[in-house]
Amino acid sequence: MHVNETIPGETEEPAAVRADTIRRWAHELGFQDAGIADTDLSASEAGLLDWLAAGAHGDMDYMRRHGLTRARPEALLPGTVRVITVRMNYLDDHARDMASVLADPERAYVSRYALGRDYHKVLRQRLQQLIDRMRQTWGRDYAFRAFSDSAPVLEVALAAKSGIGWRGKHTLLLDRSAGSYFFLGEIYTDLPLPASDAVTDHCGSCTRCIAACPTGAIVAPYKVDARLCISYLTIEHHGSIPEALRPALGNRIYGCDDCQLVCPWNKYATGSSDPDFATRNGLDDATLVELFDWSRDEFESRLAGSAMRRIGHERWLRNIAVALGNAPSSPAVVAALAKRRDDPSALVREHVAWALARHGA
Repeated sequence: MHVNETIPGETEEPAAVRADTIRRWAHELGFQDAGIADTDLSASEAGLLDWLAAGAHGDMDYMRRHGLTRARPEALLPGTVRVITVRMNYLDDHARDMASVLADPERAYVSRYALGRDYHKVLRQRLQQLIDRMRQTWGRDYAFRAFSDSAPVLEVALAAKSGIGWRGKHTLLLDRSAGSYFFLGEIYTDLPLPASDAVTDHCGSCTRCIAACPTGAIVAPYKVDARLCISYLTIEHHGSIPEALRPALGNRIYGCDDCQLVCPWNKYATGSSDPDFATRNGLDDATLVELFDWSRDEFESRLAGSAMRRIGHERWLRNIAVALGNAPSSPAVVAALAKRRDDPSALVREHVAWALARHGA
């Protein structure tokens, strides 16, 4: 549906002109692209319900609780008729090469999106600035609400409808000129605007992302079982990591980028010059032993302002213990694990014991 009428109010400015203005402002605020989607997500509802019914959301109970709210924007902001979507590149070009870190089992691999400042804060601030511009220019009669992975929103579906990319077989959004290394944000609004045209799917017959997944979490094209996903296991999952999956985690201590790393479209990915996404604490090149030695206070202070802080020190140690169990045996590795053999956390002790057993200690 395209809205071509003029906007009621003080001016007779065409809606299309306002849409172009929003895109220009978005670029000025550091977003690489912006689009406009309608709110009809009925095509995504059945898939969402099937995914939840299969239990593929794991112990992310909030996914089940929110149910179809994700597919119905007006449930979050009554009166919503359009969703402004944006994307922002996050790749730090100065960070150590991803493949080389993954190939070094003594080093810790952190998903590249988490190396800098917490993206939730960065995008929400920029989205609010965009909302402020719209309100200042067109009055305060319209409703706006910003989101960035912070509410029950079908981000990829909306972004695809808005024309800023297509849904890849790994379920992430893809763009031919930028790959997939970017964050998404949305603004729900009752401001009538012309919906953008969607772009076509350019994955073709390629299945590299499916083949590259260390745990087989991409169970079919466009379908991920979170219970197998390393990002879920190291970030969202609160309990014990299933033993059968631990070896596949390798040295990945927070998230996983393997499906993106092999995607042909990411050869066109461009980095970010935004200082908010510059690597902090040397986490692109840190050793497992070094990070395992962080006390709770060090964890809290070093990761202040980082998305990684949300997992807490206990899960941080759990994840690194698994990675140390997968690392080559050495006196330093065994000594680091042995220091936490009697950790106050039963969760940490369990994973440390597993890791030590892997080293025959």
